[in-house]
Amino acid sequence: MEAHESNELIENAGEDKTKNRTALTISVLAMVLAIASLGGSNSAKEATQENILAANAYAFYQAKTIRQTSLKIAYSDLELQLLREPAMPAPVKEAFQKKIDEYKKTADRYESEPESRDGKKELMVRAKAHEAARDHALRQDPWFDYAEGMLQIAIVLLSVSIIGSIPALYLAGSALGVLGFLATLNGYLLLV
Repeated sequence: MEAHESNELIENAGEDKTKNRTALTISVLAMVLAIASLGGSNSAKEATQENILAANAYAFYQAKTIRQTSLKIAYSDLELQLLREPAMPAPVKEAFQKKIDEYKKTADRYESEPESRDGKKELMVRAKAHEAARDHALRQDPWFDYAEGMLQIAIVLLSVSIIGSIPALYLAGSALGVLGFLATLNGYLLLV
């Protein structure tokens, strides 16, 4: 073996080491990209689902309010009829009063139903909880988008650095990869 052949072998071994390191970096970034993509997809689905659940809770709240108002109008009307006709026979007065009490009881029950958690008070709490979960998912989603973009560009730069043997592209790709990893992490944890 001549000196120039051994020198070539040493140079090729160094290039192979660099290519292997770059390929490993690409593999790790591809894995992080998959995790970021999964997180972004899940946060978007969660935001949509929680928004629907919040809207349903508010719609149910409004329906309860309409029913409650209808009952209040009905028992107020019955009370006015009792006042207008003081000479009403006792059984009719009792029937009116029974209906008034029934309407009042139902209207009060619509305000709060802790057993079934379907009262207006409980529905409002449920709607606010769904809104909070939706808002959390909406804060997560852009971070996953940023991460996906940075990781995809990093993978391209690293791939080109292998083909062109350009160390600056390796450094740029690695830097973007680190930023993409940090954005993915922040998407899950919302540290920033």
